[in-house]
Amino acid sequence: MISADTIRTVVGIIGNGLSLILFLSPLPTFRRICKTKSVEQFSAAPYLATLLNCMFWVVYGLPLVHPNSTLVLTINGTGTAIELVYVVLFLAHSQGKQRRRVLGLLALEIAFVGLIAGLVIGLLQTHERRSLVVGIICIVFGTMMYVAPLAVMKLVIQTKSVEYMPLFLSLASFFNGVCWTAYALLRFDLFITIPNSLGVLFSVAQLILHMLYYKSTKQQLEARKKTTEIDLTAVVVKGEAAQQNGRH
Repeated sequence: MISADTIRTVVGIIGNGLSLILFLSPLPTFRRICKTKSVEQFSAAPYLATLLNCMFWVVYGLPLVHPNSTLVLTINGTGTAIELVYVVLFLAHSQGKQRRRVLGLLALEIAFVGLIAGLVIGLLQTHERRSLVVGIICIVFGTMMYVAPLAVMKLVIQTKSVEYMPLFLSLASFFNGVCWTAYALLRFDLFITIPNSLGVLFSVAQLILHMLYYKSTKQQLEARKKTTEIDLTAVVVKGEAAQQNGRH
């Protein structure tokens, strides 16, 4: 008979794969940002929140803090690197006050995680105490990672458009939350259960918004496309008229 630990390991490996998909899901957004050389109305909050969450889970998975957490350590180490790239790209294509704010938050996050890791490892002598303190912090910032899109959800409701809340990201968040909740319940880990179960709820809310505003988003994009085509036609007509007047 297959043991619970074996099942948990398999679920954890699947969770790693889903987490990687979640981390890579913003690629279309950043392809657009790099193409337009502007962050438009996209928010840096989800990427900063995910970066902070990943860094703390890396600390939680360290052998000095919580031994035998290889799966947690590897995927969150990967996530930290990916999210850092996203934040750097966001900085490269943002300007002025927005750029300074994101840069300040990035520096603050790195300093904060380094400080907490140093204090926990230096002052607490047992794995249990270290795991408890870092685990509680992970609950807080893991929840923040899933709550971060609330600002985008507010924008969706105001504009009746899901243009700036990618469907793939919402789906990846949902399946990732479900998988890691199952992983935590198989050998109960409160620190993993709470943020991921909350993540499932927030992801469901995002998916509901996608269903509600799919049609209106499509209509807005089509209307914008027609307006652009009309503007281009007007420019061409004016250009031709100017050329004809120049000949006379």
